[in-house]
Amino acid sequence: MTAAFAVALTISGAAQEFMAQSGAPAASFPKPDRPVADIVSPIWKGEKDRDKAGEPGQLVRLLGIEIGMTVADLGAGSGYYVVRLSPIVGSNGRIIAEDIVPEYLERLRKRVRGLGLQNVIVTRGEAHDPRLPAGSVDVVILVHMYHEVTQPYGLLYNLVPALKPDARVGIVDTFAPTSEHGTPPGLLRCELTDGLGRCAGVHGAIGCAGEFISEAGSPGRSHRQPDLERRKGA
Repeated sequence: MTAAFAVALTISGAAQEFMAQSGAPAASFPKPDRPVADIVSPIWKGEKDRDKAGEPGQLVRLLGIEIGMTVADLGAGSGYYVVRLSPIVGSNGRIIAEDIVPEYLERLRKRVRGLGLQNVIVTRGEAHDPRLPAGSVDVVILVHMYHEVTQPYGLLYNLVPALKPDARVGIVDTFAPTSEHGTPPGLLRCELTDGLGRCAGVHGAIGCAGEFISEAGSPGRSHRQPDLERRKGA
């Protein structure tokens, strides 16, 4: 069994209207000093197995997801968390389901429409920029996809303006090298510190494969880019 740890109306027009202006361009950021895994599937593990292990409930509790919140699910894939978080945040809350793979997004739109989830927006992001409106999200989750992010520093840096003052960012991934579709915790802490300006802490185990959840809080208004520029020039 692989050990793992864990550090949210849907038509194209509505999604395009929701997207913010582009943030800092990809060229502004260094590439990660580690392998980037290929995107191979919109699904990490069978939904029934994950439900049986109580994964969603544990994630909700550890990240403090509540009714009325806005949750962004980056790399939403098949929508496992989208359909489970939608009723939790309720009609006054919102789920932003984002991916960069058009085929995944089309299937997710059909799933959301079929379930009649009125508080879900499905939208396409970029590898270096989620393009979320400023101050719009309470919680951001990246579930079993961080190792596939080709521009982690850009993605995290451009995510910061979208975070509310007390927002949390939670990342789920396996204890494995990025080339094997996981992310070592030390590497994740390093990239989160550079990208978000905040170090992540590990808080507890979740899921059916010995997963752990780690979260980083919003860095606030003092977030800047000097460390990234220095790394780029190194």
